[in-house]
Amino acid sequence: MKDNQEKNKEHYEKLYSNYNIQNILSWINNLDAFLASATTTDTSWFALYQRDFRNRIRGKKVLEMGCGDCVNAAIMAALGAEVFANDIAAASGEIVKKLNASYKFEYPIVFVEGDFLNNDLTSSSFDFVVGKAFLHHLTLPVEKEFLKETARLLKPGGEARFFEPAVNSPLLDSIRWHIPVKGRPSKFQKSAFKEWKDNDPHPDRSFSSKHFETTGKEFFDEVETIPVGTLERFSRLMPTGERRNEFRRWALKAEEKLPLVVNRSLTRSQLIVYSEPRILTQT
Repeated sequence: MKDNQEKNKEHYEKLYSNYNIQNILSWINNLDAFLASATTTDTSWFALYQRDFRNRIRGKKVLEMGCGDCVNAAIMAALGAEVFANDIAAASGEIVKKLNASYKFEYPIVFVEGDFLNNDLTSSSFDFVVGKAFLHHLTLPVEKEFLKETARLLKPGGEARFFEPAVNSPLLDSIRWHIPVKGRPSKFQKSAFKEWKDNDPHPDRSFSSKHFETTGKEFFDEVETIPVGTLERFSRLMPTGERRNEFRRWALKAEEKLPLVVNRSLTRSQLIVYSEPRILTQT
């Protein structure tokens, strides 16, 4: 039986092999237009870039965990950040090489290959550590080690922010598994669902806001989870097009006005912000 790390590596080596960077180059050459669209219609970009993130990272040293297709790494580098991009898949490193050769970043992207827990990075050296849909790929014991390492790498006053799924309602989660989406069959389709599950690189684990808060408090003095996607989730019922994007723009702003108890219970994703890392005694 393959362990979760091996499944992840095989999955993403295949996914990002021979990746075409032309879309990324188009986006970073039209940065304002890309961010104006992405941060108002897409939950992950809306979440990660809120609170003036794009301006706060300029000239700052940023580490991205699980850089994957390197879109976010390239956007941050084009915004003037000194980006270190980590991924277990060597294929992501090839994307970084192509990007550095094709675009004149103020600071070329530095690729950090392999298991994040075995890095040679200097303690207290990063202003930000980010992960865009990354932590949910980790088992809970491994996640704890990653957060401990994150605290070690952040400067005093540094900030970690992760965009992750949120499961705060068991009922909604049960319903979700029975509705088929692209690439994932319904749980009603028992054989097809089992085959998908066997090949899924994501472990069975908690995605609750409470979990991320409790775990984060072991390593950070300030912990916050921000719900994203409570109303936006209904855009999935609409056909692709501008009307869908209009609904998303409205929903992502409107849901911020919902009572927190409602928003937190029904949200489908979240931004997790960890700051004020604790100085931990290494054992």
